[in-house]
Amino acid sequence: MNGSINNDAFFKLSYGLFVLSAKQDDKDNGCIINTVMQVTDVPKKIVFTVNKQNLTHDMIAKTKVATISILDTSAPFSVFQDFGFKSGRDTDKFADINYASRAKNNVLYLNKYANSVICVKVTDMRDLGTHTEFLAEITEALVLSENPSMTYQYYFDNVKPKPKKSKGFVCKICGYVYEGDTLPSDYICPLCKHPASDFEPIN
Repeated sequence: MNGSINNDAFFKLSYGLFVLSAKQDDKDNGCIINTVMQVTDVPKKIVFTVNKQNLTHDMIAKTKVATISILDTSAPFSVFQDFGFKSGRDTDKFADINYASRAKNNVLYLNKYANSVICVKVTDMRDLGTHTEFLAEITEALVLSENPSMTYQYYFDNVKPKPKKSKGFVCKICGYVYEGDTLPSDYICPLCKHPASDFEPIN
């Protein structure tokens, strides 16, 4: 069942960080993603990419339904810990979350720490190697607040804790610290599954 579409929600998409949610059978899951873009206006469609190692990826590929909560600048580091640092295969990520509601598509979204929510139905998928690109039609779009969207720069400057170690490399996505003088070129972050290119030396 489709809901209303507030066009103002789409102005909050650029350069953001998002919680992507899915539901399959009785299982809810979500993950942090950073690539969402509107591609058509009539009908309204977006594309988003998801790492194949993520359970949320598998659930969306099967059910073809998802919600995207657009994080705003009020989101604390705990949101990134809940949805970025835990494996949904081992943990119920929503077990201790009291700030989630079900959209009309029956998929959870964050009713706090997000300025908008966009519900989608996947119409096509494209294999990008380590990731899948999903093309999806909008079924509902709601504005939740007027808070500005969370950008990478805001996350790095104001939300992510600064590394306490003086040597090694830190993941720019989730803050995981790799200790060592040299970071292997094929290294994958054990927390957020991003590659070595998303690490930077600790100065």
